Amino acid sequence: MSVNEIPLSLSAEQLITQVPGVVFQFYRSHEGHMAFPYMEGGGGTLAHIDKHQLAHDANNALEQLTGTDYPKLMSAIERSARWMLPLTTRFRLALPGRKILWIAVSATPEPTPTGVRWHGLMMDVSDQVLEEQRLRKLCNTDSLTGLPNRRRLMVQLTNLASLSTRHGTPLSIMMLDIDHFKRLNDRWGHLQGDDVLKQLATLTQSLLRTEDMIARLGGEEFMAILPLTPLKQCHQLADRLRQRIASHDFGVGEGQVTLSIGVAEYRCGEPLTTLIERADQALYSAKDVGRDCVCLLP
Repeated sequence: MSVNEIPLSLSAEQLITQVPGVVFQFYRSHEGHMAFPYMEGGGGTLAHIDKHQLAHDANNALEQLTGTDYPKLMSAIERSARWMLPLTTRFRLALPGRKILWIAVSATPEPTPTGVRWHGLMMDVSDQVLEEQRLRKLCNTDSLTGLPNRRRLMVQLTNLASLSTRHGTPLSIMMLDIDHFKRLNDRWGHLQGDDVLKQLATLTQSLLRTEDMIARLGGEEFMAILPLTPLKQCHQLADRLRQRIASHDFGVGEGQVTLSIGVAEYRCGEPLTTLIERADQALYSAKDVGRDCVCLLP
């Protein structure tokens, strides 16, 4: 391409309209009044925004942000204004038709005699957020049953154990294992075995409480976390679960799928590995006494 064929450079204003985002100037007075004196850019976001109204008053529009996004954004603005740090955050923007966009904000503050002014860029990052959510789900979910996996379970157990220690509240766990699962696989095939695992996951979730978590550890082994639940109550819940599974027809005949369950209660401050080992020992005790039963370790 010759020099004469190179397109003429765009002006600054023309260039901004081609940017796949919104270039903005945001102002907040010392009294808390907020406005966007300048908003221009490409993409479809501006089509749903009354930028003329926002140029005079942005307080009401920002208060309409979804869920916890408003206090989160206000906290980010306050931190940026107080320490003159870059403003970097994300929030959800509700559009007509109930469509939700995720908007990423990056801006640089500067003090003014009456407040703080930011110069920055807003970008629609909805596709990126959806991909992050998809990858996070893959990372935390057992692909066969759709239950949380061991990684997700340990995060939850760590958090609940911390709360239990801090507030002195009970916390119990169940270790569940399908009896003679290899025999079932050998007789009915691995596809039927996989179907049993999926049905068991669905049925167990429906029988536990909303605040409980059931996860697949691997193979035919599962673990349930029961917050605010002492050992005796956990034992009762486990036995009801065992009876319900034993009476369910998983496609291989009623009574052909049973569970051995070990339960244990968290001791304040003990390592989680010790708690899990105690539940595991209780599970093996259930296996030793004949399976299809619940054993506990105090």
